[in-house]
Amino acid sequence: MNVKVVNRYESLLNNIDVDIIKSVSGVFTPSDLLAQFNNFFYNKMILDITAIENYENITTMQELSVNMDMSKVVILLDDSKVVNNPKYLSALVSMGIYNFTRNVDAVKFLIENPNSYKDVAQYHQLNMVMDDSDEEEVEQQSDKKEKRNKNNKETENKSNSIRIIGIKNVTEHAGSTTLTYLLKKQLEKKYDVVAVEVDNSDFVYLNDQSLKNTNHFELQKFISNNYDKDVILIDLNDESMDDYCSDVLYLIEPGLIKLNKLIRKDPKIFEKLKGKKIILNRSVLDNTDVEDFENESNSNVYYNIPYLDDKLDNFVELEYLLQKLGFFTEEENGKNGKLFNIFK
Repeated sequence: MNVKVVNRYESLLNNIDVDIIKSVSGVFTPSDLLAQFNNFFYNKMILDITAIENYENITTMQELSVNMDMSKVVILLDDSKVVNNPKYLSALVSMGIYNFTRNVDAVKFLIENPNSYKDVAQYHQLNMVMDDSDEEEVEQQSDKKEKRNKNNKETENKSNSIRIIGIKNVTEHAGSTTLTYLLKKQLEKKYDVVAVEVDNSDFVYLNDQSLKNTNHFELQKFISNNYDKDVILIDLNDESMDDYCSDVLYLIEPGLIKLNKLIRKDPKIFEKLKGKKIILNRSVLDNTDVEDFENESNSNVYYNIPYLDDKLDNFVELEYLLQKLGFFTEEENGKNGKLFNIFK
């Protein structure tokens, strides 16, 4: 059984499908955690980093690593500039802290498949030490880097006309991985395409060596290394990295249970999706049902995808979606009009 220490990300971590024997919420010092769990048997500890007092000070994490078996701890990082700075991540690796992620879904994966040094060696910058005096410099450099990356991205996108399409689950397990794969198969008939999955490894089950994997720390580097491509498809799962993409498809599987879970988790979700490309995926809805869905959710559906046989090599439904996104033309494909009125 596992234990959970949560603070800011408590609501997100409550939805993880992991057996929990004990859960504590609040802000704790390393000594507090040691006192609570030193004589308590558990398999893995899920640790929300914001539950650690003064966690941005790397010496606090050092105190934790010295007193606890960090091979049994999976840390969910926050999005602060200090924590996501290369110096901080390198210091974690130096302390033997290998199981960390910003993706909630990756927490369960790390519990079942813990990292070794080989998996995090890319973050390890030898002879680099981070102290308190670095933190202000880290924040300033991060701001500069963020602006520089944004400017570079805009310039390179304009010069190369590359399309970076993100595919993101809105309802749980809405099919982003499979759809990314099928879109790649459809696009690569006429375009130079690469598909990458972020912070997960489900691509391995598709037995396609051309599919790539990366993590959110290295995604910008991956994109930069593939600017020679026509299209980059990014399986975002449910990672919030939309800014990297020129377009994002937001997948909703319109089953009653999944929709109810979605609304309970975030009652304002459809307000947040205003103006975005909502895709109904693995849908059994007809045109009338889609209209009812739009009326009830006060949203606009960009496209309605039925269940697809992923063993096939050609998908007319996806051809029309890609046309709507600006790929191909009707003349190229010898098609006219809509396909069974499956999209508006």
